[in-house]
Amino acid sequence: MIQTEQRTVKSSGLQKTLKQLKTDRVLYLMIAPTFLYFFIFRVWPIINMRLAFYKYKAIGPWEWVGLKYFMTVFSSTAFSNILTNTLIISFMKYVLLFPFVVCFAILLNELRNRYVSKYVQIVTYLPHFLSWVVIAGIWISLMSPSGGAVNELLRIFNLPSVDFMTNKDTIRWVLFYSEAWRSIGWDSIVYIVAILGINPSLYEAAEVDGANRLQIIWNVIIPALVAPMVMMFILNLGFFLNAGFDQVFNFTNDSVNSAIDILDTYIYRLGLINAQYSIATVVGLVKGVVGCILVYITHITAKKFTGKGVW
Repeated sequence: MIQTEQRTVKSSGLQKTLKQLKTDRVLYLMIAPTFLYFFIFRVWPIINMRLAFYKYKAIGPWEWVGLKYFMTVFSSTAFSNILTNTLIISFMKYVLLFPFVVCFAILLNELRNRYVSKYVQIVTYLPHFLSWVVIAGIWISLMSPSGGAVNELLRIFNLPSVDFMTNKDTIRWVLFYSEAWRSIGWDSIVYIVAILGINPSLYEAAEVDGANRLQIIWNVIIPALVAPMVMMFILNLGFFLNAGFDQVFNFTNDSVNSAIDILDTYIYRLGLINAQYSIATVVGLVKGVVGCILVYITHITAKKFTGKGVW
């Protein structure tokens, strides 16, 4: 009797689900390409990460080699140098740049003239929609030692010109500032929305208590930004070993390659140019595992000290 009732409930639930799917079929068809994209380029590669433990063969079964390719990668001096470059560039992008995004959102909120505020928003959002090919062309032109705007300014102050794009000491900062130019406006949207969601009565109470604008920012606005800041910082750490293939690939050249060669460009050379698929898969697998570990550790730490995390 009970089993019959359970079957009836399950059958009823299945019918409701199928009916809902039929009702919303147009919506599901609209998101189908997105699911297909993620399955082909995100899920399927995870399944084939087993290639890291096999010797790839185009014809015939793959040969099990265990941790052979892991030992090859970790014993390579090239890998240690590339990992160092990746950590430095990622630190500059995800940690050093992080406070500037929050500060920009606060400063934008403090603009009293709404027209100026909207104009600044539009101007700072636009670079996000440019490809790194276009951005690299703009910055290479700006930094050119012969006729570039930056070096022309240096000459006005009788300073020597600098070839920023071929100088190992400056190229990482070029990556940093170009990333800031492209991302600060777009990344600040999360914090601007959080600021707009603050209850106006909090501002009124602070003003009644005699708080000046700086005190309002410190005691009202920043506490409201803690939750999105923690969430975004944790999510950013998941990409810590992803220092930006598109950017580095378009900015690199033989003179500075040793200073900005990162794991992504290393995987590109191994996998697509040298056809060393197993070794390239090892590096990709290490990136993914380390990213997951960093997200989990940061989440636990943030949960312990702030009570807020990703989940």
